[in-house]
Amino acid sequence: MEVTKKKVLVFGSGISGIGAAKLLETCGAEVVLYDGNEKLSEAELRSKLGEGSQAQIVLGAFPEELYGALDIVILSPGVPTDIPIVNRMREQGILITGEVELAYEAGKGDVLAITGTNGKTTTTALLGEIMGNYRKTFVVGNIGNPYTTAVSLMDEASVTVAEMSSFQLETIIDFRPRVSAILNFTPDHLNRHHTMEAYVNAKKNIARNQTEEDYCILNYEDPLTREFGENIRAQVLYFSSRRKLEKGFCLEDGNIIYHNDRKICICGVDELNLLGTHNYENVMAAAAMALVYGVPEEIVRNSVLAFKGVEHRIEYVTEKNGVVFYNDSKGTNPDAAIKGIQAMNRPTVLIGGGYDKDSVYTDWINSFNGKVKKLILVGETKEKIARDALACGFKDYQFADTFEEAVLGAAQAAKAGDAVLLSPACASWGMFPNYEVRGEKFKEIVNSL
Repeated sequence: MEVTKKKVLVFGSGISGIGAAKLLETCGAEVVLYDGNEKLSEAELRSKLGEGSQAQIVLGAFPEELYGALDIVILSPGVPTDIPIVNRMREQGILITGEVELAYEAGKGDVLAITGTNGKTTTTALLGEIMGNYRKTFVVGNIGNPYTTAVSLMDEASVTVAEMSSFQLETIIDFRPRVSAILNFTPDHLNRHHTMEAYVNAKKNIARNQTEEDYCILNYEDPLTREFGENIRAQVLYFSSRRKLEKGFCLEDGNIIYHNDRKICICGVDELNLLGTHNYENVMAAAAMALVYGVPEEIVRNSVLAFKGVEHRIEYVTEKNGVVFYNDSKGTNPDAAIKGIQAMNRPTVLIGGGYDKDSVYTDWINSFNGKVKKLILVGETKEKIARDALACGFKDYQFADTFEEAVLGAAQAAKAGDAVLLSPACASWGMFPNYEVRGEKFKEIVNSL
């Protein structure tokens, strides 16, 4: 994708859009930064682009004359690919792609990429730690570091570890990781993708351009990923938390084992700083990616044992009056929140609710299984979740009008020996700009008790 002297529209002015615009200007493109929110400050966006930027900034209604002037459009991940503006651009033959493709084509070195509904942030962070102990490494993507901002620092010997969302993978063209991983598929973002099939297909794009020289790491216990492994060109390596595999990663007698031409013990699960079977799967996926890439066993093992986990993902906060508080704000869908509950080893007061992504909450509620003693609900989904709770026979819930009220109510309901868990099963939007801010607010309130 040649961008030099091309007129390129960056659609979306968030952190990834700003990163894309900066990279495009260094590549000699004529850049237009567009955002439909007319209330944004042009001066503030100009300051983010930096001194010397010649990018045109357009806010609000899309100018008619731009349709005929554009060569390429770079969509930010938050921009749906099927809205009228984008459809019209596509009909006019304008090349539409995303910041991942832009960064991949401009970058250097190998890429190791992870996707899946749940666990990808932990797996990406762990793989980043492993690879960072092996060679120069950049950890980018959905984890919060725009891929485009690392490009100028890359060289042929560096490695990029990328967390890829379904939104980012929708717009790839030639993106080809040397090693990819799909951790699992469960319903999420259906308000954006509309169907589970479309969501899954977007995730599958991670391996679309891989060849027989590449590897794809897949979850054997997810029927969709297992089936996918039978129909791709890349070499497939499975991991399983439920059964022994003749070749691949599995749990055996409390140990994470790699079976290949010989048996390799990565570590015992009781040596990890992570809770829950889902995290053992994340460790297996990261270790598998590193080993097939050629990282020595000892570096993998030492990195795994040193890894402390990811902020906002079943994160220990503090203990107050015998009550332990955990921040799982990253549990933004029911399946992710199930993992949080499963990791608890105490009676639990659970805080749930938030933005509605068209999720169904019955599986989440059924996973309580006597462990959740009380459910505190907040946000726009609270009544929807309450209806699902009643349908499942769970009646011990209460509503909160504000997030602070929910946290204080949970702390009051908990007794010595209990846990309070923020694992909302919903996105943070509407109350917070992202799950990180929600998690930080939870920790602030808890630490002030």
